[in-house]
Amino acid sequence: MHFITPRKRAKGKGAAHAGTGHHWYMTVSGVGLALIVPAFIYVVGSTLGRPREEVLATFSDPIIAILTGLVLFVGLNHFRLGAHTLFEDYARGVTRKALIIAVDVLSYGLTATGLFALAKIAL
Repeated sequence: MHFITPRKRAKGKGAAHAGTGHHWYMTVSGVGLALIVPAFIYVVGSTLGRPREEVLATFSDPIIAILTGLVLFVGLNHFRLGAHTLFEDYARGVTRKALIIAVDVLSYGLTATGLFALAKIAL
């Protein structure tokens, strides 16, 4: 006979057995984005209205390119996982599956397109 307490049975397990990990990832990525997005907005804002050559030179800088890549990758992954949670909570059936697939395609497509454009500029 197994005698397991309710706390032991529930430890580290949510309905999907990954709720704690998902929560921590969203918390850490949210804090990271709160730190890097203002710097990214400053860089983008400082390039507005500048000639094309100056903008390309700015985004060719390795630090700016890394910052931009981080914002693209972490930001869109954070968006994807947040949208998954939203759709899992509020949509049902085929609509839920279609919305999750659509947000995956959108976020991965935007990530790939942004990183490709960044690589073309930076290299």
